[in-house]
Amino acid sequence: MRIFEDYTVSWYWIVMVILVLGYGIFHCYMEYARLRGEAGSDISLVDLGFQTDLRVYLHLRQTWMAFMIILSILEVIIILLLIFLRKRILIAIALIKEASRAVGYVMCSLLYPLVTFFLLCLCIAYWASTAVFLSTSNEAIYKIFGDVNTCPVNGKTCSPETFPSSNESRLCPGAHCQFAFYGGESAYHRALLGLQIFNAFMFFWLANFVLALGQVTLAGAFASYYWALNKPDDLPAFPLFSSFSRALRYHTGSLAFGALILAIVQIIRVMLEYLDQRLKAADNKFAKFLMTCLKCCFWCLEKFIRFLNRNAYIMIAIYGTNFCTSAKNAFFLLMRNIIRVAVLDKVTDFLFLLGKLLIVGSVGILAFFFFTHRIRIIQDTAPPLNYYWVPILTVIIGSYMIAHGFFSVYGMCVDTLFLCFLEDLERNDGSAERPYFMSSNLKKLLNKTNKKPAES
Repeated sequence: MRIFEDYTVSWYWIVMVILVLGYGIFHCYMEYARLRGEAGSDISLVDLGFQTDLRVYLHLRQTWMAFMIILSILEVIIILLLIFLRKRILIAIALIKEASRAVGYVMCSLLYPLVTFFLLCLCIAYWASTAVFLSTSNEAIYKIFGDVNTCPVNGKTCSPETFPSSNESRLCPGAHCQFAFYGGESAYHRALLGLQIFNAFMFFWLANFVLALGQVTLAGAFASYYWALNKPDDLPAFPLFSSFSRALRYHTGSLAFGALILAIVQIIRVMLEYLDQRLKAADNKFAKFLMTCLKCCFWCLEKFIRFLNRNAYIMIAIYGTNFCTSAKNAFFLLMRNIIRVAVLDKVTDFLFLLGKLLIVGSVGILAFFFFTHRIRIIQDTAPPLNYYWVPILTVIIGSYMIAHGFFSVYGMCVDTLFLCFLEDLERNDGSAERPYFMSSNLKKLLNKTNKKPAES
């Protein structure tokens, strides 16, 4: 956690990015100048066309010119962002640093993803068992399987009990009456597709409810850290357990409603995918275009609802208001600070990406050296393998899932502290009656101070 905190307070990586891009621009210019006058270097990329050997493009001046232009644009964008958004970037970094402290004081929050994982496994087990029962609740249909050329009743429906003594058995020597599929013509059988859709809808609803419960629980724990005036003395004894109890006792309806909205959008997307598969055989360009637009719109709608729900759950954890009120307050609060929201989102995404790459890369390299017997101290411990990349990939995927679980907690902490920070700025003025609850570093960045109460 201290290493990750060092990432957030260090500016050297930003400077290094600028220097690396600057060197890239210089290198591209030198290659562009070196190729001047060489045979074939002035051929355009359009005239050359697609080539499987990518090294061919490196002998063209136009390639290095394109690289130089792209890197120059990136350099200018980064420099402009640092010039005009430097204060907001500093606030984002300070919030991430504060999130490190919050997670440190609520260490049990790092174990909560295990609870979410267990509950999601129950949801998956419920959905899978119900889907299997529904798919096998039809009547078992048996058909005759024999030689297509010599058996005139091949493919005809049969009964395994009476087939050995039937005329069909004598007409087709060597044929078998085997199970073909589950089917039926009753009203129940015709409704099975709808029941499977309803089962999938219930799965989405339950899974989203479990995720919402985790978000509200973590948000409540981290909000109690932010709104403690004297940290960590004013923190409750068990902030995570207290937040979990409040979520189950007071906010179950709000969580279920938010999960319901998201589940409706998700089941519509599943139905659109089903219709898209059915329409692939049809040569109707308008239908395909309309289906693509609908899929894109509902994908964007799902992303927006996820974003809105996440912030609504934070407001629920802070104030205890219902879902609609919390969603409205969170939305307008974020819109009033849209630039801070965008900067914080991008800075945290970049730092979380660095953290995940660091963890997955380190574990992957260690697994490679272990399973290829290249660590002399424990080389006899590694088992002999036919394909060493199988356990390595398994370890990499597992480490990514663990890292993702950790950083999901960290991300929820940053988002919660950010909303609390915005609320703190709007609700308080630093007076003795309404003091700021933000950290001293944030108050220093914003030139805010808490006035001491007047002595009587």
